[in-house]
Amino acid sequence: MCAGDALVVASRERPDIIVIDLNMPGDSFEAISKIPQYSPQTKVLAFTASAGIDYAVRALEAGVSGYVLKGSTANELCEAIQKVLTGETFITPSFATKVIVALRDASLRKIAARAIKLSLREDQIVKLLLRGRTNKEIANQLNISEKTVKHYMTLLMQKLNVRNRLEVIIAAQKLGEEYREREPGRANFVN
Repeated sequence: MCAGDALVVASRERPDIIVIDLNMPGDSFEAISKIPQYSPQTKVLAFTASAGIDYAVRALEAGVSGYVLKGSTANELCEAIQKVLTGETFITPSFATKVIVALRDASLRKIAARAIKLSLREDQIVKLLLRGRTNKEIANQLNISEKTVKHYMTLLMQKLNVRNRLEVIIAAQKLGEEYREREPGRANFVN
């Protein structure tokens, strides 16, 4: 069976639940996200050997209602199916805390990125910082004074809630992806 077959089963049979192995051939994450189009009432349970946090977060974001590791007991699998069928979310208990922490951290990063609005000049300075430029080099490239660059560095440290130039660079790298998603028409943090 492949990921595409899950869509065929969802559209033909309209089951209450589909159990998907994330490692099956095809794009299982895409199939998970499309199942509601074919059968809105169908819940998806991932049953997989993949104990990677990123894999689990990606599956939950794609729309699974449960994530059960293949090393789980039969009772855990049965409990997962029952909980998912009643509208609850189930994650293998020994793995759940790690997944919850990862989801919370990702959510906090997205909230922080939405809250930060950089001016065009601040954005230009951050890009040059990420290229390893000094304040003097930044000033020369942007045709502004070094004192003005220092002023913008102070503003950036306040906005990013950091204490020094290195922390500005680290914060910019961490927020880079979320920032690009939020501001598609603006200059990006990274090259």
